[in-house]
Amino acid sequence: MPSHSETRTLPFSAQRMYDLVADVERYPEFLPWTAAARVRSVTERDDGARVMEADLVISFKVFRERFGSRVVLWPAEKRIETEYLDGPFRYMRSNWHFRDLEDGAGCEVEFDVDFEFRNRILQKAAGLFFFEAMQRVVRAFEGRAHALYG
Repeated sequence: MPSHSETRTLPFSAQRMYDLVADVERYPEFLPWTAAARVRSVTERDDGARVMEADLVISFKVFRERFGSRVVLWPAEKRIETEYLDGPFRYMRSNWHFRDLEDGAGCEVEFDVDFEFRNRILQKAAGLFFFEAMQRVVRAFEGRAHALYG
């Protein structure tokens, strides 16, 4: 059951970082191992949240899997919660939270993820490179922000 959490300070507004992470369909352009992304549906809720159901295709060497997620977008709080729907995982959850710094010089980004594969072999393999992989994912979002926002 690998889990990872990280907090970073970035020189971009919380809104820009929230928008970047919420733009799931663009993930294949910059996110490692993401071969495809498709948004199935987006639903507005009465509590102000938007619920997106999306599919990602993850490709790494001979491993290629599609998995579905429910992404709850909280625009007012600049928070994103993701939960697993279907695919190769037993479970998967991730959370993002973006807060502007008081001095206006950027934002703080909190990210955490926790998952377990159904397949023991995949789970064991994931454990071997999980920390490095999660760091690459976070760096990919950071790199994308620099490319888009300067």
